[in-house]
Amino acid sequence: MDGVPRVPEQWRPEDSAALRFSVLGPVRAWRGAQTLPTGSPQQRALLAALLLREGRTATAGELIDALWGDDPPSQALAAVRTYASRLRKILTPDVLVSESGGYAIRLSDAISTLDLVQAQELAAAAEKAKVAFDLCHARALLNEALDLWDGEALASVPGPYAETQRTRLQEWQLQLRESRLDMDLEQGCHAEAVSELTALTATHPLRERLRELLMLALYRSGRQAEALAAYADTRRLLADELGVDPGSDLQELQQRILQADPGLAKPSAPLVPESAATPVRPAQLPATVPDFTGRMSFVSELREVLATAEGRVMAVSALAGIGGVGKTTLAVHVAHQARGSFPDGQLYVDLQGAGARAAEPGAVLGAFLRALGTADTDIPDSLEERAALYRSTLDGRRILVLLDNARDAAQVRPLLPGTEGCAALVTSRARMVDLAGAHLVDLDVMSPEEALQLFTKIVGAERVASERESALDVVAACGFLPLAIRIAASRLAARRTWTVSVLAAKLADERRRLDELQAGDLAVKATFELGYGQLEPAQARAFRLLGLADGPDMSLAAAAAVLDLPVEETEDLLESLVDTSLLESAAPGRYRYHDLVRLYARACAERDEQPPGERGAAMSRLLDFYLATAAEVYAIERPGDRLVDHLAATDYPGLRFTEGSAALDWLYTEAAPLLACVRQSAGTALLRRAVDLLWAAKDLTESGANSHQYETTARAVCDATRAARDARAEGRARTTLTNVLLVSGRIQQAAEQAQLAMDLAATAGDAMAMSWAANDRGLTLMHQEQYADSKRFFEQAIEGYDAIGNKPLEALSLCNLSRAHLGMGNVPMAVEIAQRALATYLAIGRTLRLANGHFTLGIALSRAGRHSEALSQLSDALSVFSSHRQRLWEGTTNFRMAEVHLAARRPAQAAQHAEQALALGCIGGDRMQGVVLTLLGRALTMLGQVDRARACWREALNLLEQNGGDAQAEEVRTLLTPATAA
Repeated sequence: MDGVPRVPEQWRPEDSAALRFSVLGPVRAWRGAQTLPTGSPQQRALLAALLLREGRTATAGELIDALWGDDPPSQALAAVRTYASRLRKILTPDVLVSESGGYAIRLSDAISTLDLVQAQELAAAAEKAKVAFDLCHARALLNEALDLWDGEALASVPGPYAETQRTRLQEWQLQLRESRLDMDLEQGCHAEAVSELTALTATHPLRERLRELLMLALYRSGRQAEALAAYADTRRLLADELGVDPGSDLQELQQRILQADPGLAKPSAPLVPESAATPVRPAQLPATVPDFTGRMSFVSELREVLATAEGRVMAVSALAGIGGVGKTTLAVHVAHQARGSFPDGQLYVDLQGAGARAAEPGAVLGAFLRALGTADTDIPDSLEERAALYRSTLDGRRILVLLDNARDAAQVRPLLPGTEGCAALVTSRARMVDLAGAHLVDLDVMSPEEALQLFTKIVGAERVASERESALDVVAACGFLPLAIRIAASRLAARRTWTVSVLAAKLADERRRLDELQAGDLAVKATFELGYGQLEPAQARAFRLLGLADGPDMSLAAAAAVLDLPVEETEDLLESLVDTSLLESAAPGRYRYHDLVRLYARACAERDEQPPGERGAAMSRLLDFYLATAAEVYAIERPGDRLVDHLAATDYPGLRFTEGSAALDWLYTEAAPLLACVRQSAGTALLRRAVDLLWAAKDLTESGANSHQYETTARAVCDATRAARDARAEGRARTTLTNVLLVSGRIQQAAEQAQLAMDLAATAGDAMAMSWAANDRGLTLMHQEQYADSKRFFEQAIEGYDAIGNKPLEALSLCNLSRAHLGMGNVPMAVEIAQRALATYLAIGRTLRLANGHFTLGIALSRAGRHSEALSQLSDALSVFSSHRQRLWEGTTNFRMAEVHLAARRPAQAAQHAEQALALGCIGGDRMQGVVLTLLGRALTMLGQVDRARACWREALNLLEQNGGDAQAEEVRTLLTPATAA
């Protein structure tokens, strides 16, 4: 902040609190919400000079020098007095005072009154936070300070004093941005920083610190070639402009990048959410049992291994054993005892490895990243990117990760932390001999002494002491399995009239004890029978029916649908089941089964549920609930869209929402159980509703966060509909798969699916699916640059949507038709059609799909050379896409804005938006990334960063060649030829 004029914190008088001033932009004044007129440019120059005098009096001569320098007009003094008189009337006399032949502005509270003072205070607070190693808070404070700038400081204010101050304020702003960008990189925000640094280095090409930050950001984003190319560009520029070599810091950074120095690869302080003053500290461990018994050697062994996390890269302990042996109980107990060694939190997940559908590592990483404070829109789609972000987020933190019930080492590896201070504790039935670095522990059944101790703690010493032999008979009948012992003891404890011998006699009955109690999964099933026998009829029904549903967990509302009961009654039943340990509370309002308990519950449903049709009815109600609620979300997002009228009818109602944010929250929270319900229903009589649920939930793939799970489900549904020979259902299923393929840029596959969907919809007479598939077929042809053919399909879709009265989808196809006309070179028609589409969206209301209209019109106006109008439309689209969490569309819109800026010969802005598109991702997957890199290279070339541009093009060529972008690949080859480069 050196050289920046300081303003005292306390000025007079007291009655000026309503006044506010700005100098970090145009010089303006407000009284409350009212904007005050500040007069001519010279009058604003006088006001600025007084505001920046730190409350001191400025003489008339000083003010004349400030306004006119060495060449004042003959009436300069009279002009100053006139300006001062006018300002006094506007600001009131007690604010602008005359004193000793000069003037001064006196304010009661400069901090709240002048934006410059606010910025200075925020910058000072940020420096204190940085010294205290609270980089997250420091970064937030600097962002707040920088947000106070509204363009160029003292904009359009004349005079030498204003020019001097403008230069100083610009330099200070740049220093603040450099400091904040440095913190960005220290907190792992390198991908986001590349965009801003690209623009800044273009504006300040000789500022080496910015070049250094850019190289580091590129390197940490996995773009080593570009980082080295940026150095080459810098060296050439400095030699040409100044005749010097890069400074020692830049040279050292280049060498470290060449050597792939591990110290460069990771930030020192990973980012936590700016919205929180302190880092997010997950505490996901299930409650430990108060009567934990025995296992002391294992407890000591595991605690010792976990304690070594501080000095090792990671400590992994794998507990292996049969179901019910107490792996989870031991692991949770040890994890609670070790919490002090992991002050930054504990993560927990049940990987469901013993079930038919083990948890996908990608989905688990998504949940972990959310728990660590990562926004949904910042969670990448691929497993590799999620794992990398997860490790970066854990870097520098001390967190324990408990991975319960793992299937195998392959499932576990992406979930392991990779830095010092963190540790993982894994439980599994299988010994993970192929998990590198794991400390393996094989857990067997309890010893007779430990088993009796556990039984006694639960039942009570007095009841056991008098019947010790019967108690030994009980634990022996339980096969010394901790889970079986716990359930048996809990049953006895709940019945004060029973003696231990009564329980022993019941277990002696071969119908209850069974040989299976001694080993394997059947032994676990027998132990569950003891707990199930304790349930009241309503509890038992709930236990059986809730176990029918797949999915990692279930919400209270979904459970109420399964049971066909009011929410309040359902909650009471579920909480009572939690008390029996037959059900777990995953979070407030969410419930889950241990996978073995779920299998047992299903066996009970097959055996005990009467009438048998109630099982199917329960699953039908669950599907109805998801379909009705997803349709509600779709309708809120797209008012007037009549797709919901063409979905299968539902008998059970869904949730209702009052606003879109809550609707989207539900959709993304329920993504995993919803998609599991679709998959589970696909091979049954519920097939058509399952397909329609997937269709109504299409936002899950366009958000970028759930694309993989959605695609897996879409393919399973396609297989099921084909096997069922149901043309209507298969046509709709093919449209869902087409959408996934279009979003990911697999155009040829999308074209095949879209054509299949059209044929099937025509066979079934499904007007909605026919129009939808025609639009998709047009999109595939447009991507393949067959514009005339695509036009024909879009027109078919428009005609179909018009016939069924679906204005929003008709507008969507109009947007696509506009793009087809652009491809054919008919720009005026493209603009006209885009305007029609936007008018239709505006008539419907401000919704998600309004962004389509702005986006399409922006592209058409750009091709018409109306760049300013185009950017306005694209900015509006970007705002809507962002508010509706459409991350991939945000990236695509940034790319289009980059195109406009490049066409308008604004390469710095073009490069900044292109980098933003790369950070967010785009509709079209890797192929589209290659297109964005091609454009970025063009912008960098115009900025003189030729080496970095060529690095972008080489990466783009690789992506395009691998993903079918033949025409674009040829363009890049041309750009890379020496003649073109010259």
